[in-house]
Amino acid sequence: MAHEPQQANVEQHFHDPANITNPEHAEHHIVTPGVYAMVFATLLAGTALTVLAANIDLGVFNPIIALGIASFKAVIVILFFMHVKYQSHLIKMTVGAGFFTFLVLITMTLSDYMSRAWGLW
Repeated sequence: MAHEPQQANVEQHFHDPANITNPEHAEHHIVTPGVYAMVFATLLAGTALTVLAANIDLGVFNPIIALGIASFKAVIVILFFMHVKYQSHLIKMTVGAGFFTFLVLITMTLSDYMSRAWGLW
């Protein structure tokens, strides 16, 4: 009697046109209340820093610092409240591309705003 080789549990890859077995939805990450408390504390600290920076005259750097603080707080919200931190690299890259586009638009806007007074000095 010949022995047939036993097949191990081999994961088969197949095309799923209905997207039923999407790996993005296979595992849900549960965020603990402690993480949300740390995010809340970080956002409160960012808000306090925004108020502190608004009361200090930094000249042309006031909008740059305000946008930097707001961008940091937006990244915290994106990572934790939108659960991007726990997603695949493709999702992270997509969100990063959108954030990069936002930074490019803000940089172009600020460069236009700051260059309008160049001839008046």
